[in-house]
Formats: sequence, C-alpha cells, structure tokens
Amino acid sequence: MIIEVVEKADHLKLIEIWEASVRATHDFLAEDDLQELKPLILEQYFDAVDLRCAKNGHGEILGFCGVHDGNIEMLFIAPDARGKGVGAMLAAHAIDEQGALKVDVNEQNVQALGFYQHIGFQVTGRSPVDGQGKAYPLLHMAL
Repeated sequence: MIIEVVEKADHLKLIEIWEASVRATHDFLAEDDLQELKPLILEQYFDAVDLRCAKNGHGEILGFCGVHDGNIEMLFIAPDARGKGVGAMLAAHAIDEQGALKVDVNEQNVQALGFYQHIGFQVTGRSPVDGQGKAYPLLHMAL
C-alpha cells in the first residue's frame, strides 16, 4: 500500500468510498442527513483539507484521510478494506506527516471511537451537536 496526495479527478471515487463507509459504520445517521452531506463533502469539504489516499498495488483507492489545522477531519475506508491496516496507515501518516493531533468522532460511532483510542487518542471533551448543528454528539479527542 502507498499513500498519495489526492487528485481532483479522484473525488468521485472518494465520495463512493465515503458513502459506502458511512452506510457501514454510521447506522445512527438519518438518510436525509446523509444525502444532505454528500454534495457538501464533494463540493466543499474535500477542497478544505489536506487530502491523502491509500492505494493498493493496482492503484485502487482503499481509503482516504483529510487533515486541517492539526485535526483529522475525515478518515474513511472502503468497507471491503476495513480491518486490513488501511485506517491505521492513514492515521499514522496524518499524525507523522501532516501534524494531526486531534480528531472529533461521532459519539454513536463506537467503532471509530475504539479505533482512535487504540492508536492513542483520548477523549478531551464533548459537544451535543455536530459541525452542521445536527443532534449527533461529537467526542473531541487528542493525542
């Protein structure tokens, strides 16, 4: 596996991975909220972060991570690539190469919470709503 800077041409593949990953891990997210987020991510959020992707030996994107201001803003792995070290590799790259020291995790996403705790993050605070003001509490975590 290699990590590369994401090209604009890869954004459609990333949004496919994002949606598949969200459907596999965010069972608490209402369908309307998912559909509302999708164009925002594709048209705004991807461009607002330092975006990297993990590719296999065939050049296929397996996951991606976006960092902004020392915060992991997004980390999503294709469902069939989960549990194979892709997320850990992207997170390590975000920490070591992109200066990430913080992450916010949906409180209901126990898989993500466990993942970040496993790699050394600790909960430092909580917000009752997410970045869009929706009732999806966030846990603030830091190394």
